Amino acid sequence: MAKSISDLILEYFHKHPNEDLQHGPVVDWVEEQYLKLYKQKPRDPWRAIRKLHQEGKLIKVKKGVYRYEPSYVHNVELLDFSPETKEGIFKRDNYQCVVCGRGPKNGIEICADHIRPKDKGGDNSIDNGQTLCMEHNLLKKNYSQTEAGKRYFIRLYERATSVGDVRMVNFCNCVFECYDRHEINGHILRPNNKDKTLRRK
Repeated sequence: MAKSISDLILEYFHKHPNEDLQHGPVVDWVEEQYLKLYKQKPRDPWRAIRKLHQEGKLIKVKKGVYRYEPSYVHNVELLDFSPETKEGIFKRDNYQCVVCGRGPKNGIEICADHIRPKDKGGDNSIDNGQTLCMEHNLLKKNYSQTEAGKRYFIRLYERATSVGDVRMVNFCNCVFECYDRHEINGHILRPNNKDKTLRRK
């Protein structure tokens, strides 16, 4: 089976358990192995190290220094997809991102993503999982930020409308048009349509 950037990183850390490792030598080793496997350099292995820390698989000792502790990882992984479930998700999705169709065969790292987030009641079942490439996994995480942004502009629009601030109303409508054009957060209804944009007299 193809190895992802994260797989290689964990392989290195597994060989050096309970050691404080600078991320530089880890990145060098991963790049060397990835080059042998795929004839190209991996994309942002240092970012993958940070993600593994965020997932609870590595402990951050200080800036640029990480440690792998087997007992710690075991406890944290209980909160995520099991290896068997993750493999089931990948197999069902043919080891391809459900958005763009890319995967390890293209030298692209994939991950098992919760369709419904755990903090919103999602479980760790195969049915609640989907395969995403790292790019689209990051985009999905950013959607929560764009949702907050859209709601902020809705509030701004409503305040501007209440005081008759034509300039700000038109500005907000331009922002909403951008959301519509790129099909971002369409489930959050905008308060107005472009044909109702106010005009300066």
